[in-house]
Amino acid sequence: MKLFLAGANSPAGRALIEILRKRKIGFQAPADKHFDPDNPVAIAKMITDYEPTQVVNLADFISRNHSALKRAESSEFRCRQINALLPGTLSEISSHLNIPLIHLSNAYVFDGAKKLGYNENDEPNPQGIYGRYSLAGEKAVTQHNSHIIVRSGWLFGKDKKGLIKSWIRSAIKNRGEIQVARRRFSPTHTGDLAAAILAVCKQVDCDASVWGTYHYCGLETKKEVEFAEQTLKYAANHDEQIYQLLDSLKFEEREAKAPEIHNSTLASKKIFDTFGIKQKSWHGELQDAIKSLYGDRVFSPNHELSESSAA
Repeated sequence: MKLFLAGANSPAGRALIEILRKRKIGFQAPADKHFDPDNPVAIAKMITDYEPTQVVNLADFISRNHSALKRAESSEFRCRQINALLPGTLSEISSHLNIPLIHLSNAYVFDGAKKLGYNENDEPNPQGIYGRYSLAGEKAVTQHNSHIIVRSGWLFGKDKKGLIKSWIRSAIKNRGEIQVARRRFSPTHTGDLAAAILAVCKQVDCDASVWGTYHYCGLETKKEVEFAEQTLKYAANHDEQIYQLLDSLKFEEREAKAPEIHNSTLASKKIFDTFGIKQKSWHGELQDAIKSLYGDRVFSPNHELSESSAA
C-alpha cells in the first residue's frame, strides 16, 4: 500500500502521517502549496511519478481554526479552491489513473435541523459557504467510481485546540464566565479519525468493494456547553486559576446562527457494519490535549503559547 496525501498539513493529515510512520507504511505528502486546482497538470505529475495505490484528500478550508467556518463567508474564493475544486481535480486524476480516492468531508453539508444524528441517507442542505463547497467537493468526488467519502465529527486534537484554549482563557479573564453556542456536536479526536481512515484504506487495498459515503465520529455526543464544562474540569488538574473557578462557572449560551448549525452529530453505524470500525471515547484524548497546553508553563489570558502548541 502506497498512499498519496493531499492536505497533509491539516490536523487530520498530521495525525495520519504520525500513524503511517509508526507502522512504516509508504506515503508521499507534498506541501499544500503544490495543490493548486488551477494547475491540474502539476498535481497529475506528482501522483503519476509516485505511483500510489490510493489517493487520500484531507485538505480542508477550516483545517486548524474553528473560526474559519465564519471566515469562509468572506473568503469564498479560497474556500471554493480547497473544498470544491481541489477534490474535483483529484477525482478526475484518480479516475484517469484508475486509483481509488479517499476524501474527507464534514457534517456542515447538513442544515442542523434534525433532532437525531445524521446518517448517510439524510439529504444534505448546507447553510453557508463552507458547507456548500464541501458538498460540491463531495459531488465532484462521486464522479469517480472508486471513491470513499468520510464525513467526520467535530475535530480536536494535538494540532487543533483553538476553541479549547479560548474557553480556558475566557474563564480566567472573565472570572468563570464563558460564552458558547447553543448547538450539539460529535467530538472526534484527530488521531482516532486518522486511524479510521487508515482502516478504510487497508480494506480498499484488499480490493474490497466498499465505495460510497460513511460517517465517523467520537463515541459520545455533547452540547457545546457540556463539552466546554468538561474541558474546564480537566484543565483544573493543571491550572490553579481554573480550579478556583470551578464552583462559579457561568455559561452563556447564544443561539447558533448560520453558517453554524444547531446539530452536527453523526451516526456511525454504517462504517462499523461495513469496516468493523468502532467509535472511540474522546475523554482520554481531551485530557491529553489539555495537558499538552500547559507543560511547565503558567497558562493565563495574557500568556502566549509557543507556536507548536497554538493550533
